[in-house]
Amino acid sequence: MRQTLVLFKFVVVLSSFIALSGHAETVADVNDKQDAQSWLRKIHVAAQKLNYSGTFVYQQANQIRTSRITHVLDGRNEREKLEILDGKPREYIRNNEEIICYVPEIKTLLVEKRVTQDAFPAILAASPAEVAEHYDVKKGETGRVAGFDCQSIVLDPKDDLRYGYKLWAEKSTGLLLRAQTLNERNEVVEQIAFTQVAIGNVDRSKVKPSFPNTHGWRVENAVMSQAPLSGWSVKAVPSGFKKIREMKRMISDTPAANGPGVPVTPPTQREVAQIVYSDGLAAISVFIEPVSQSRTEGSMQQGAMNITGKRQGDFWLTIVGEVPAAAIRQVANSIEFKPR
Repeated sequence: MRQTLVLFKFVVVLSSFIALSGHAETVADVNDKQDAQSWLRKIHVAAQKLNYSGTFVYQQANQIRTSRITHVLDGRNEREKLEILDGKPREYIRNNEEIICYVPEIKTLLVEKRVTQDAFPAILAASPAEVAEHYDVKKGETGRVAGFDCQSIVLDPKDDLRYGYKLWAEKSTGLLLRAQTLNERNEVVEQIAFTQVAIGNVDRSKVKPSFPNTHGWRVENAVMSQAPLSGWSVKAVPSGFKKIREMKRMISDTPAANGPGVPVTPPTQREVAQIVYSDGLAAISVFIEPVSQSRTEGSMQQGAMNITGKRQGDFWLTIVGEVPAAAIRQVANSIEFKPR
């Protein structure tokens, strides 16, 4: 009897220990997720509030592009300069939501409004809680990027209609220094990372355009009207993707380069309707325009970007998104138009 009682007490104590251990792991898991989400908050705030200037490399499939970005907070105003360093020179100057693109080879200024707030390093457009609804957020390993100590944050998608991400944030400020996009096999399909960056004391003159004398340049205003697109609807947007904008805008078709001594041909413009959806990390855009030329239906992938073009009645649809091909197909197959 005594042996039975001792054994019973041992089992009770052991069971209690196991239960407490399980509880401790659960609490640890919760704390880890909360800590990871606090890092997402730091990443979001740092990109908007800090002054920084640096060079970053964007790798998409077999394409590599180098750019330089300078960001300053001037009171309540954000000012930013993005310079494309490879290929034809391009320079983007942003004052809050207005963007001016300098195209020197055709002496043109393209003026437009920012459509989505997902440009590196400000890639987060949703709250950490909203992100956690569709991604398992957890802390990864520590490491160094561009000479800075970083904490990595891993975002595993909860479905197969979005990619995973691995974000590397500078430990003291939270500024995002590297972002990797991962497919279902955990392979990197796209990444963007600073190779050199200065955080803090940034010369404000660095956000000024490199082309101070644009007298005689052509100004092209990419007018965007916020208007409901009557009759168009997307019935099967992936879970978590919300409509953030619905507009009509002018798209420029840049002409082929002319030979030496040949006058520059200004780009032609056409009006295109656009519906934008986002889950706070990735965006899906549906472009709608009247059929005006012969096109071939089909799909293509470039890095993390998937694109599908199809004809629907008298309209041409182009669906573009930084999501797996299955998500683009789901959206493309669910677009309906009912004339009103």
